Amino acid sequence: MNLVVQGNTLNPATIQSLSRLIGADGIEVIDAGACRFEVKNRERIAAGLTCFCADNALDWAWIPKGRRLSDFGLFVTDMDSTLINIECIDEIADMQGVKSEVAALTESAMRGEIDFHTSLERRVSLLAGLHEQALAKVYAKRLRLNPGAEALIVRLKAAGVRTALVSGGFAYFTDHMRRELGFDYAWANELEVVDGRLTGRLIGPVIDAQAKADHLTATRDALGLAPEQVLCCGDGANDIPMFRAAGFGVAYRPKPALREFADCCLDHAGLDGIARLFA
Repeated sequence: MNLVVQGNTLNPATIQSLSRLIGADGIEVIDAGACRFEVKNRERIAAGLTCFCADNALDWAWIPKGRRLSDFGLFVTDMDSTLINIECIDEIADMQGVKSEVAALTESAMRGEIDFHTSLERRVSLLAGLHEQALAKVYAKRLRLNPGAEALIVRLKAAGVRTALVSGGFAYFTDHMRRELGFDYAWANELEVVDGRLTGRLIGPVIDAQAKADHLTATRDALGLAPEQVLCCGDGANDIPMFRAAGFGVAYRPKPALREFADCCLDHAGLDGIARLFA
């Protein structure tokens, strides 16, 4: 196995200190912020590695030797607080004057404390009466891609990997993201709009945790891929079934509930760190 370590910067002194700590048999510099170490016995260094990386603001992951991005055929990612910097429903709610109520329900759902389906219905009901132009305002004024998002999609496409966006958020935003970044697929919840205003209801089936995993599995099977050829990314409890269905799961700035299901947690590097893992 190889150990890939990355962060915003990774200087030579840090690389050498880490190499001595883990007893690396070889070192390969990937770029200014990432390095690959060849390690024969990973079990005996686990505790020391975790502490060292935490102290130096570094992320790390064990990657099978020789595995590259082109070995995957499908990348599936969550949107809110993963691909983008906000929870869209919280920002929409701010324009309705109910952000604190909605944000509390969002956080509870992402921590796994409340059923997502129930949480979503409660949150959407609080948006009833809001003009649909609020969605455009959130997209234009508040939504930003998280660091490294564009670079990651470029790398994935160059490697021939299909890309999918699946969200418990709303189709208005996933449709924009699909067009902006060139995703091959996108699924999300559809807000009902009547006479230009949100009704507080959804149209069609709810995209919850299981639906996200089902879309991943159906797309994987349609493409004729094996589970180990699927790479996924998310941040909360709602992504756990998706992580179980994927071959490799990357948790971006994750909630505690998702950490134990992740093959890698990116607490410091940007989303392009996913591509670095398999460079």
